[in-house]
Amino acid sequence: MKNKIVFIRQISLLILIIFLFSAGAFVKNSYSLSKDYIITIHGDSNLHDWVEKVEQVSGNATVEKNSDESFDLTDINIKLVVHSIKSDMGSVMNNNTYEALKADANPTIVFTLLTPVKAIVNSTAKKIIAVKGNLTIAGVTNTVILPVNVNMPNDQTLHFEGAQLIKMSDYNIKPPTALFGTLKTGNQITLHFKTNFIVNTP
Repeated sequence: MKNKIVFIRQISLLILIIFLFSAGAFVKNSYSLSKDYIITIHGDSNLHDWVEKVEQVSGNATVEKNSDESFDLTDINIKLVVHSIKSDMGSVMNNNTYEALKADANPTIVFTLLTPVKAIVNSTAKKIIAVKGNLTIAGVTNTVILPVNVNMPNDQTLHFEGAQLIKMSDYNIKPPTALFGTLKTGNQITLHFKTNFIVNTP
């Protein structure tokens, strides 16, 4: 009789654990950045505004989908290759950018999620969330909070879009110049991003 009571208790505990688990996240998926990303850097100067495009980017994300159809963003990591940044002002500005960003010693710009974003309500419309993470540029890491439009149109795709204002001086970067110093860029730049992450298949 005693053994039967112990067995019943064990079964009850197992059922409780299963119930608690199913009430929370029940699907965990990993995603990789697809190649249709658009990431640009916008700035100004004493002569005119300028734009640079980041041509080589990689990234991954982890999402846990909840029973109420919301989802948790538990991990995200994005790397931008500095030497892939191309300016609309040509190779001189490119080289000055690489020098300013200390590209040889720090070949990537990296964003890593610090705090998971819980219970993101999924819908066809984009939802703005605050994503807190570490941003590393030219070997200097700062904590930033990115306002991001996010939605998951289906279980296969995760979409992020937004912009972040960055002060180069916060990363010990001297704003690049061009045209023998006659063009001087401002201290503030804006990083624009539009990305899709695709679920990894087994």
